[in-house]
Amino acid sequence: MRPRPRKRQTTIVHPAGFDGGVVRVPGDKSISHRTALLAGISSGTSEIRGFLQAEDCLNTLKAMESFGARSWIDDEGVLSIQGTGGKMIEPAGPLDVGNSGTGMRLLAGLCAGSPITVTLTGDASLNSRPMRRIKEPLELMGAQVELTPQGTAPMTIRGGKLHGMEYSLPTASAQVKSCCILAGLYAEGRTTVLEPIPTRDHTERMLRAVGAPIRVEGQNISVDGYGPKGPKFLARPYVVPGDFSSAAYWLAAAAAIPGATVRAEGVGLNLRRTALLDVLRRMGARVEIERTSAPTDPEVYGNVTVYGAELKGTEVGGAEIPNLIDELPLVAMLGALAQGRTVIRDASELRVKESDRVAVMVENLAGMGVAVAEQPDGMVVEGPAKISPTKSIRSYGDHRIAMSMSILAIFADQPVTIANVACVDTSYPEFWEQLSQLGVKVE
Repeated sequence: MRPRPRKRQTTIVHPAGFDGGVVRVPGDKSISHRTALLAGISSGTSEIRGFLQAEDCLNTLKAMESFGARSWIDDEGVLSIQGTGGKMIEPAGPLDVGNSGTGMRLLAGLCAGSPITVTLTGDASLNSRPMRRIKEPLELMGAQVELTPQGTAPMTIRGGKLHGMEYSLPTASAQVKSCCILAGLYAEGRTTVLEPIPTRDHTERMLRAVGAPIRVEGQNISVDGYGPKGPKFLARPYVVPGDFSSAAYWLAAAAAIPGATVRAEGVGLNLRRTALLDVLRRMGARVEIERTSAPTDPEVYGNVTVYGAELKGTEVGGAEIPNLIDELPLVAMLGALAQGRTVIRDASELRVKESDRVAVMVENLAGMGVAVAEQPDGMVVEGPAKISPTKSIRSYGDHRIAMSMSILAIFADQPVTIANVACVDTSYPEFWEQLSQLGVKVE
């Protein structure tokens, strides 16, 4: 029923040959996680079009099945989920969510609200990432959360009997915010999360679409809890737009090639996801946007066209970082091709992703002949560089590193070997195929 992930360990990307054109990318990963969760606790059967059938999202779907939901995918790729009606059964054993930090943190919020004991675990990369940031608020609400002495997963949650609270996020994080909001659905009273900087609002939009009592006032997000019985959401149809973070690779490639054009169709245009488009404009590329979603759709989506140009360096930091976090490796890559200096700052969150993306990007850029300096919260990249690899590129099991460096390889003076690329299947199984379709030779 579900596609088997296509594993590969090493890819060789040949320079030049990027033709551009029209591309449709897979469904948005963040929204796919949330549709699986909300449909999984609703009453009735929800149909989801565009659900991302990649490892991370399928692991979240599998977890919801462990709580009592049922799911099936038809021949057209439409996912149907028969929900639990808000009640979740205790799974028979630990739930392995693979590499997905989003899946683990959102599931933790749901688990905290139900009177069950659940252990969440993942692969070596996920089990090295910090989880105290969700332990603290969940315990303030009344759950019990056990982590390793290092503050990482495996994480055991004993949920139920939650009460609402007001919680100020120490660091801007859409995942932690969403964890608290989802737990708040099962709490007595009101839960309010205060954000230091606005972050992705997919959870708020989707809860509003199913009729949840959620309010957004500036950077304060509140939800009135349904108590221990949980919410009584009704099943509904969902449309998952194309993942902007996946389209970003093709948009960035076109931006750096004068005369090149890429049109990404049906991609999410949520303003808290598309900060890269502002960066591309600042660097000199031309960007056109056409909205195709209906006013009633929870998420805005449409077509994005980027026209390439001679790029100039830029600086990114401050309030735009949370809405650019997944694309920062691409910004660093573009900095290597642009005229002048590109500075990435206020991005220490990059160090606790699937890899330490600051250190790994600095290492890989230097290995491609780029002058780059590591900073505690980012990096400084000098361009334009002659892209000439001195060794193979290491992804460190991080899908965004592997894909970003594959785009930079297009501009190299010789083929580039990128090791450990099976990680790309966690979010974008079609990446290598689409790279080839856009004219790049891939072995």
